[in-house]
Amino acid sequence: MRFLLFALIALLVLSGCVTHQPLPQATSSTAPPPPPPPRRLEEYVKVGVFYATNRTAATDFENTDLADRFTAIPSTLSYGQAEVSIPKNHTVGVLESPSWYEFEFREDPVKHIVLLNLKRQNKNDFFNSMASRVNQSKDKNAFVFIHGYNVSFADAARRTAQMSYDLNFDGAPVFYSWPSQGSLSGYFTDEKNIALSSASIQNFLADFADRSTAKNLYVIGHSMGTRGVTQAIKDLIRKRPDLRNRFRGIILAAPDIDAEVFRRDLAPSLRLASKQVTLYASSGDLALQASKQVHGKPRAGDAGDTIVLVPGIETIDVSGVDTSMLAHSYFVESLPVISDIREFIHNNFPAAKRQPLKSMKNNRGSFWKIAPVEQ
Repeated sequence: MRFLLFALIALLVLSGCVTHQPLPQATSSTAPPPPPPPRRLEEYVKVGVFYATNRTAATDFENTDLADRFTAIPSTLSYGQAEVSIPKNHTVGVLESPSWYEFEFREDPVKHIVLLNLKRQNKNDFFNSMASRVNQSKDKNAFVFIHGYNVSFADAARRTAQMSYDLNFDGAPVFYSWPSQGSLSGYFTDEKNIALSSASIQNFLADFADRSTAKNLYVIGHSMGTRGVTQAIKDLIRKRPDLRNRFRGIILAAPDIDAEVFRRDLAPSLRLASKQVTLYASSGDLALQASKQVHGKPRAGDAGDTIVLVPGIETIDVSGVDTSMLAHSYFVESLPVISDIREFIHNNFPAAKRQPLKSMKNNRGSFWKIAPVEQ
């Protein structure tokens, strides 16, 4: 079973990290080349995002490479802000990274989405900064993104900035980074760590609800990360019934959760936490197909015959909209899904009012569908 999981997920195309080839050396008969012009800020946009994490920080934090400042070892909650570059020629749905086949051997903020800076903050300063950003937005918005398996802290920061930019989000973008190993082989360790992180996610969500000052709070969870956030919401609503309907929207993309556990144990609490809960599912998601084989049970993010239909939760079948190899990150890579999330957040429309969703029915209930991308 484990071999099948890794065999399927290993289809993911990974970008290489190397260095630029050196310039030709000057000879006695040629003048040295002029230095390259300085990079202008206008060639890329800086996007600020907030982070909370229960990863252990590197011992020599300030002198450690940005990508390695947070480890994959669980710890207590810490907070801060990150600055990420978005190229001016950014393509919506693309997390631009160095590509070896284009002879790009180093991150360049003009071409790539790059983590530029990290600033640690104490809890009070963090929430004060977040509240300030929220209050600058027209509708007092904030979202928190909880990533999935095989995601490093740096990649979570980059993905959150891309999401905020592609959604034209006006408010405070936040990500919660739990100690994923950031490797294909770390699946089973990641399963343990997301379970251990649920209590910390719960504590953060409580503070997020109480101290962000946001009128519109959105929770976005992906893949294995949905296990931690749904359990956290369940426990939070039980302890804090005053937070019922506090969240404007909860979005679960490709949830890697046992489908029956989701229906029976988690869905009722999600409906109490928000009046608008959206579940995106796909029958072409190879990562969830692998998880289904490993666990022996359908996943909440499956579509087709096992699609999860729960009263009060809007299930959207996005099968065929993601033509990538794994078809697992469609919520940030597929233009139709990005557009649907954008309309949901900008207008707070239910699925019945969003285009181009099509109403569907089977013998177990109703759901919605986004038309597949034509090949």
